[in-house]
Amino acid sequence: MNRTIPPPITNTADLTLTLKDAENYTLDNGITVCSIEAGKQDVLLIDIVFEAGNVYETKNLVSGVVSHLLKCGTTTKTAFEINEAADYYGAYLNRGAGAEYANISLHTLTKHTEALLPILYDVIYNSTMPQKELEIFTQNSLQRLKMNLQKGDFVANRLIDVYLYGAEHPYGRHSSEADYLAITQQDCLGFYNQYYKNAGFKIFVAGVLPANIKALLNQTFGQSPVPTTNHISTYKYEPNTTKKYSITNDETSVQGAIRIARPFVNRHHSDFKECMVLNNILGGFFGSRLMTNIREDKGYTYGIHSYVQNHSKQTAWVISTEAGKDVSLATIEEVYKEMEILKTVLIDEEELQLVQNYMMGQILGDLDGPFQLIGRYKMYSLNGLTSQYFYDYINTIKTITPKRIQELANKYLNKEDFYELVVY
Repeated sequence: MNRTIPPPITNTADLTLTLKDAENYTLDNGITVCSIEAGKQDVLLIDIVFEAGNVYETKNLVSGVVSHLLKCGTTTKTAFEINEAADYYGAYLNRGAGAEYANISLHTLTKHTEALLPILYDVIYNSTMPQKELEIFTQNSLQRLKMNLQKGDFVANRLIDVYLYGAEHPYGRHSSEADYLAITQQDCLGFYNQYYKNAGFKIFVAGVLPANIKALLNQTFGQSPVPTTNHISTYKYEPNTTKKYSITNDETSVQGAIRIARPFVNRHHSDFKECMVLNNILGGFFGSRLMTNIREDKGYTYGIHSYVQNHSKQTAWVISTEAGKDVSLATIEEVYKEMEILKTVLIDEEELQLVQNYMMGQILGDLDGPFQLIGRYKMYSLNGLTSQYFYDYINTIKTITPKRIQELANKYLNKEDFYELVVY
């Protein structure tokens, strides 16, 4: 190898990418499993997903509280013993809850799968939601909430969701001291029994799989009866009619937390994939127009980004940044100027190719390893999509034209459609 000769530069937009096939099968009781055999290290991820997010709540915050308490004690083990058992095998047992779904995941060495599955089963089916752990969690959450409410960025994130969806919508509801204090152990046990212990779920498995993984999963999770699908609680989608807000949260603050956002279509809309290209041009990566103008040229901020909140139902297109108090309004005006340019001036081929290469590079990174691969299949499954979405998305990136980008900008980047919020 002659190291004085640099390797050839490859245009990633010219690459042909393929998605490794997943195996889908069903346990004896109807629970579905999506599995990928991949990777060279003897590690394994088991991710179990429940229909137990905020949209299923009848009492605010209970979904997140139950998710936290899952591994805080069962009929056979204390929280300490659960964590000690996982640590003994060098495993990591984690859980979380979001808008629609909650999950519990296990990262382990492949050889310890059989020993750890009973612990995972115990947490799912025998959790006791201990009162003492609830009290500790409530105390910690209230302290954390008190500190966060002093931060403009935190307050801005809460308020923009309220404006976009409505205060009673699961995406718009946020935490308060009264909400935390109102959660009881009975609330937690009721939600847990309905949405975890006596409910179905989906299993996603990836890594170097044990030869008997199907049998292990079936004997662990395939024997319990599974009832019908859970019903989402009734809620209203009521975006605010007022669209401009200026909030003083801290008189001593030297900067404003800025959010500019509009309701947007979800992944099932025909414009969604093309708009992801437009989003990246506007503010989706470090070389975007918003970063080039507002950070590099004007020096108003350390960073500004645009992104789509990828909820399953209603969603939003958001531009987020923090800027000095004296330039917060100027920052907002520059955002709209960049939108207007996209609406009136065709993007040149060089910039479009840069964005295409960036997006293809992102996809390449997402295909690097079994855990990233199963994450992609998980997203497809939970959003009612198939792997064809992967190939359609790549084709969109490669074939979108400057004219089409301009059409989308004129459709979605209109100032009157956006909410504006500055929290000082």
